[in-house]
Order: sequence, then C-alpha cells, then structure tokens
Amino acid sequence: MFGRLSCTFGACLKALPNKFVVSLFVLGGVAAGLAVYVAYTSRVFSYLGNDPSACVNCHIMSASYQSWSKSSHRQWATCKDCHIPQSSRLAGLLFEAEDGIYHASQLLFTDQPPAVRPRAASVKVIQANCVRCHTQLNTALAKTGFATSEDIQHGGQKACWDCHRQMPHTTNSGFASAPGAVVPLPASSVPDWLKDMMR
Repeated sequence: MFGRLSCTFGACLKALPNKFVVSLFVLGGVAAGLAVYVAYTSRVFSYLGNDPSACVNCHIMSASYQSWSKSSHRQWATCKDCHIPQSSRLAGLLFEAEDGIYHASQLLFTDQPPAVRPRAASVKVIQANCVRCHTQLNTALAKTGFATSEDIQHGGQKACWDCHRQMPHTTNSGFASAPGAVVPLPASSVPDWLKDMMR
C-alpha cells in the first residue's frame, strides 16, 4: 500500500512543473525554518522542566515571578504546582501549552491590560490546587474546600485568592506594577554573529 502511495506521490511530483516543485520545497523550508526559530526564540524546551524562571521568558510575568519569589510559597511550590493540573504529566503539559498560547495571543492581538488574569479553566485548576495543598485547612477547619469553580465564577462562592489577596502574588501582579522587578531574565535569543553583523 505504501509503495503505491509513494509511487503515486512521485508520479504527481514528476507531473508538476519544475518551478512549482522548487517553490513548494522552498516554501516548506521557509516554514520549517520559521517554526524552528520561533521554538528557539520562545525557549519552548524550558517549559518542560519545573524551573519558575522559565515563566519570565515572557517579560510580562516579571512582577508575578518577583512577588512569588518573596512569598512563603517559594519554599513549597513552583508555578506549575499551582497553575497546572496535577492529575498527570501529559495533562499538565497540554494545559500549559493551551494556557500559554491563549495568553500570548491575547497579549499580542487584543487590547489586554498588562496584568495576566486567569481564564475560566485556570480558575478551576488554581482553586483545585489550593485545596489539594491545603486539604486540612480547606476541609476540616474552614470548610471552604467544597466550592466549585462554577460557584466561584457565578459569584456564589469566593476563590481562595479573593481573601488571600497577597498570596503568593500581590493584587496588582502586572508588569506595570513592578517596572524595576529583579528577575532572572533570559539572555537575548539573537545570536552573537547577527549582533556583530548589525553593528
């Protein structure tokens, strides 16, 4: 079956004009090159680990990183412990990719305020992770662990961060709220040879 398909594909390529085939390969090469460059520039592989400094690949997260680094959560939880589902590694990676693409597209293509806010799916994940880590407090003592994300979004219940406004981020955890934030910003993705060429 695959032999027939490859012969058919080869026959199709031979039937096409040479200029079209060359153009097709050039466009494919350009698309592949752009994909590799975007992956390199956005440091896609840094998100596979659990290092919170990966979050400041996007400069808009500087204030959030700084406020987390000065909070009591720093010694117990990383960004992924709170913002990513903990049911499985695959579920966490898929959610992280979806959430990152959503926020990046909102910041690039809409008139969003410079402080990142959780979307509906993120509210559910963050609330579940608060309850997961603080199980005894949220079930035995305060009895707040039973609020669902739907109740929170419709105003029937409060999210943990509605009362605990300074933990682990400050209320105004946006880029403009901490313009001098000291964070481990990544090095420039522009190669040295290109910088030299531009001088």
